[in-house]
Amino acid sequence: MINQDKDFSKIREHVKKYRRRRALSRKWSKFCAFVRKWLGWLRCLKYLNPFRYLNRLDRYIIAKFIGTYIYSIILIISISIVFDVNENLAKFSTFNAPLKAIVFDYYANFVPYFANLFSPLFVFIAVIFFTSKMAGNSEVIAMLAAGVSFKRLLRPYLISAAIIAIVNFCLGAYVIPKGNIVKMDFEAKYKDKKRTLSAANIQLMVGPGVIAYIQQFDNRSKTGYGFSLDKFENKKLVSHMTASTIRYDSISESRNHWTALNYKIRTLKGLREEIKSGAQIDTMILMEPMDLVFSEGQQETLTSTELAQYINKQIERGSTNVVQYEVEYHKRIATSFASFILTVIGASLSSRKRKGGMGLYLGIGLALSFTYILLQTISATFAIQADAPPMLAVWIPNILYTIIAYFCYRQAPN
Repeated sequence: MINQDKDFSKIREHVKKYRRRRALSRKWSKFCAFVRKWLGWLRCLKYLNPFRYLNRLDRYIIAKFIGTYIYSIILIISISIVFDVNENLAKFSTFNAPLKAIVFDYYANFVPYFANLFSPLFVFIAVIFFTSKMAGNSEVIAMLAAGVSFKRLLRPYLISAAIIAIVNFCLGAYVIPKGNIVKMDFEAKYKDKKRTLSAANIQLMVGPGVIAYIQQFDNRSKTGYGFSLDKFENKKLVSHMTASTIRYDSISESRNHWTALNYKIRTLKGLREEIKSGAQIDTMILMEPMDLVFSEGQQETLTSTELAQYINKQIERGSTNVVQYEVEYHKRIATSFASFILTVIGASLSSRKRKGGMGLYLGIGLALSFTYILLQTISATFAIQADAPPMLAVWIPNILYTIIAYFCYRQAPN
């Protein structure tokens, strides 16, 4: 009996071990199935790799394009810095500008501003330069002879233009405006570049039926004098507030926070009138110092998001002084698209091998680039001075050059 009990206990232990192994085997099978499923999804990520769709020819042209573009920026901006230093050195010494401020506050923001401003020029020069060099070395002829169509040849050009356009838009819309604030403060302090720091007799609608008036406003101290605020309902005055001084709270967590000193509030309720006065009161008024004082180039210190918000706010108030802001907003988008247009024109003009080298192409490229920049300036002036639609005025150079690009593209294969 004792031996039988021992045998049964061994059998039970073997059965338990078998069941544990079987359970572990099932869990392992489920885990392996889960891993195989996710590995299958991970294999799909290879289709998101952009380099999968680029062959050696594409990578070669993209590297040439981007490399020449960066080289042209470094070359021309370096020359611009030399001329700017020569022009402003006397002012820097007169106003005792420190070297750290000159380098990091002025030129650190000077370089990206002008590089982005003349980006169409750099794109055109880069395309003309390296494409005409490839054509002179019979590389373009070899590509076309190998069965690569001109349309297919443009693919790496357009990819490079897309990279440059995205970088230019991000810089112009979100990075450079922040730097412009620092650069303009430096210019006002060390280059004696006058900025509008005050305004008089300001009246604006800060909300539906709410009219604010400031007799004098000083933008340096963010302080207004002779303030009044009238609120109307159904064309009837229901509240009138006056204050000898009103100060903008720039350190408050909330925007539109003002402090009124020596205030008086008259509230009209039918035939009754309530008067409340005091030495100081904090209030929320839907206006900011930027709405009261306009200085030259102020639109260049706002990001695209801030520009859109400012334009919408001013239009809701019924203000018509937003044309410069609308021009700046649309110009940032239009300038980015110019990379595609000028790339097509440059590639179409310089892809054919001709006698005389690349001098002719560079001359044409410079002429077309400067003409484009000139048209941008003229069209923006028409929008501001002649009441032309800002969006249409800004896009006119792109529309004209798109027609030129299409004509050059159609003639290039021939």
